[in-house]
Formats: sequence, structure tokens, C-alpha cells
Amino acid sequence: MIRIATLGSVALLGLSACNSPEPAPPASAPSVPQTPTPPAPANALTAEGYGPLRIGMTRAEVIAAMGANDNPNTVGGPDPESCDMFHPARAPEGLYVMVENGVLTSVQLGSTSVLKTDRGLGIGDTAAAVKQAYGPDARVSPHKYADAPAEYVTTWTTTDHDSPAARGVRYNIGADGRVQGVAVGGPSILYVEGCA
Repeated sequence: MIRIATLGSVALLGLSACNSPEPAPPASAPSVPQTPTPPAPANALTAEGYGPLRIGMTRAEVIAAMGANDNPNTVGGPDPESCDMFHPARAPEGLYVMVENGVLTSVQLGSTSVLKTDRGLGIGDTAAAVKQAYGPDARVSPHKYADAPAEYVTTWTTTDHDSPAARGVRYNIGADGRVQGVAVGGPSILYVEGCA
């Protein structure tokens, strides 16, 4: 009989425990507000292009978006029909486009540009800032014409770097360790002399 009473007592305790309020969760530390990453400026250079200029557009679409070559007497490449590089009339200063076989393959910033990439980098920024912004995705290669610290820092958004669908950003770092030029787009960003 003692055994039954003990089991009954345990059963009653179990039932009363089911109806008791749940314990309050432990107090947690107050949350620290996170600083949001600011969005990239609307007209920042990306691996896909700049503003209305999208890699893969036809030459006619480039001209409709930003105008024809503002200096038609310049030659952008040894064979302009197969590769031409020029500054569209309505493009910001220092911005150039490369059109290969009638298709936009690269948008580039020259030394007079004040534009920035979607990482906030542009002409005059340090190689260290570029490498920090891209982390392990930054690939460094020796400069073709100058000794270190001159180099190229390239990053790709695609795994295949040779196909027309490849997209990347390349920073040309000068002998002073600072960005001298930026190219975004397809495999043509690896060219070191305009169309070559």
C-alpha cells in the first residue's frame, strides 16, 4: 500500500508540474545595434558595368545610352572594327568603353576619373585598401611594365574567367602602390594595352 501511495503522490506531483507556469528565460545581454553596410552608390562601377552601360550591350546600345565617341579622330585599337576603345560623349570624364566585335566587353576608368567601384575604390586608392576590400578573392599578379609595388589586383564574380559570361574587376596598381586604372567586365579586363 505504501508503494501505491508513493506512485499516486508522484503522479499528482507530475500533473501539478504540467499546469505550472514555465520558468522565465534567462535574461540576455542587451542587443548591440549592428551598423548596416551602406549600399553601393547608384552609379558605381561593378563587374557588370556602369550605370546604363551593361557588359554585353551592342555598340548601338552603348551609343544610345551614353553617346558616340566624343573624339572620333582617335583610334581606340589597331583594328577598330574588331576592337575599339573610346570615351562616349555623355559619359563622365575618365570613363572609357571597350567594344569588341560590336559588343561592350569592358568599362574602364582612366587617371582623370573620380568614379568609384561598388567597394568605394577608385583612382588614387592604395593597393592595401583594394586587397582589404576583397579579402581572399583578390588575386595579385605582377605588373607587365613596372616593378613592385606595381601590380594588378583582380577579382572575379564568376568561376570561369575565359568565357564571354565571365565578370570581374581589375585594378592597375602603379609604382607608388596606388590605383592608376580600373577595368570591369569580361576577360578583356586582363588586357594591358587597350585592345591587346
